[in-house]
Amino acid sequence: MKKIKLDIVGLSYSQTQSGAYALVLGEINGRRRLPIIIGSFEAQAIAIEIEKMTPSRPLTHDLFKSLSTAYNISIQEIIIYNLVDGIFYAKLICSDGKKTSEIDARTSDAIAIAVRFDCPIYTYEFILATAGIVIEGNEFVFLDNIEPNAEEKTVSPALNYGSLSDNELKEKLKDALSEEAYEKAAKIRDELSRRKSS
Repeated sequence: MKKIKLDIVGLSYSQTQSGAYALVLGEINGRRRLPIIIGSFEAQAIAIEIEKMTPSRPLTHDLFKSLSTAYNISIQEIIIYNLVDGIFYAKLICSDGKKTSEIDARTSDAIAIAVRFDCPIYTYEFILATAGIVIEGNEFVFLDNIEPNAEEKTVSPALNYGSLSDNELKEKLKDALSEEAYEKAAKIRDELSRRKSS
């Protein structure tokens, strides 16, 4: 199965889920975005490394890197390999120079480790086709058969989107995408998809 390389394009406080953050991954040389809801600790761990800040004491992911480095283990890549019932599944591809191993991890932890090892993040086409948001210039395309795309089951239900017409929802989706409010866009897209399937 062909892997698709992703990059971190955004990390922002969730407007719909208290204490959570929206991590947005973008397809390299493409217009698809993959929004994932993560916890505040993992968001902090990712942000600290991206901003090259040094905490006074090592965070858990820093400890993982130090331990791996001490035993000559490198992380070669991260793969978000599955999406089941709205939960993303990821794994670390690790090597000690002789043996390569795959280690299961929460997606948020895997990405926090990826930024520390400066290793690539990949996913597969079926995941982007299922949970991605496509941006086409100023237009948008929402994809069918989309499940809620939270890493953990902590996303609150859509905020009264059920009372809006399809045209109103499409207009709100367009606005959310233009503002790069990907989490909000995902919720609106979910409501539109739910209506199509019922």
